[in-house]
Amino acid sequence: MSFNTFGHTFRTTTWGESHGPALGCTVDGCPPNIPLTEADIQQWLELRKPGTSKFTTQRREADLVKILSGVFEGKTTGTPIQLMIENTDQRSKDYGDIATSFRPGHADIAYHLKYGHRDYRGGGRSSARETAARVAAGGVARQVLAALAPDLKITGYMVQMGTKTIDRSRMDLSTLSDNPFWCPDPVAAVEWAGYLDELRLSHNSVGAIIEVVAEGVPPGLGAPLYAKLDTEIAAAMMSINAVKGVEIGEGMAAAMLTGVENADEIRMGNDGPRYLSNHAGGILGGISTGQPVVVRFAVKPTSSILTPRETVNLQGEEVDLITKGRHDPCVGIRAVPVGEAMMACVLLDHLLLDRAQTGGQRGTIG
Repeated sequence: MSFNTFGHTFRTTTWGESHGPALGCTVDGCPPNIPLTEADIQQWLELRKPGTSKFTTQRREADLVKILSGVFEGKTTGTPIQLMIENTDQRSKDYGDIATSFRPGHADIAYHLKYGHRDYRGGGRSSARETAARVAAGGVARQVLAALAPDLKITGYMVQMGTKTIDRSRMDLSTLSDNPFWCPDPVAAVEWAGYLDELRLSHNSVGAIIEVVAEGVPPGLGAPLYAKLDTEIAAAMMSINAVKGVEIGEGMAAAMLTGVENADEIRMGNDGPRYLSNHAGGILGGISTGQPVVVRFAVKPTSSILTPRETVNLQGEEVDLITKGRHDPCVGIRAVPVGEAMMACVLLDHLLLDRAQTGGQRGTIG
């Protein structure tokens, strides 16, 4: 099995390849009577689509989504929602050299070893182009969340590019749209532009770290053991192309803290318990606490670069490979809206699961 479906109650199956005629997804489990139009989904695809700056791939795709089923008279019907995005700017000839050779650091060789047959055009199913379908599904999830949890807000941004990090004392989320990097530090954004320009012109690429924060998450989402909210968020982020690491809250840094430092102390506030810190990232024992849910994920450098790299071909010969085509010098840039979409899908899935199990009942304090 190839496992192209994720989610429990709110389930998404993605389909399509980078250079096929189209790609998309089937979203099942969406509640009925939720207002939904193509424009509601398109606004999120606009944030992910390629060719928006010199720092992303110059492949020109409109990424226009079409709703084929599951919506009638502007509202969801409760039946499967089929979404399609046509590919319109494929240049498959750019990939002739990798038809029989494997890009180092890329999924090419793993796909061949597993299936014995792969679509080498743009990476086929392993291409980050597949994430357009996830963003479309996330657009549906956001519409449902707006109806069921109107105070919930999801925001993603880049906190590190290569070795260069933001200064959190300068963080200003209102500036995210002022630069092409989703960088909340205006000073760092200027430095990153020069840094990435040098890498791009020298036929190189670089990785990045993305942070996604969900505010207004109701307490009680998740399950104690095998469907922990942090487990499912981590799995969702790790499933994104090129992601090699995920952490929740303090993450790996928690290993350097003492119990005194790590404890999120609690006091009573006007509206119930009030936490004095958020080292746990809004999740304790696999269940949301009502604090902001915080996740970070690391994206590796783009494997497709114009600098020669040593590899082998199908005949087992050692060769040097240059990857032609149009590629992101930092794929982490366009991973930001993908991370937001995956967060939306997981939170909605667990919101629906919780409604089914508890009916919204909650323990009380005070």
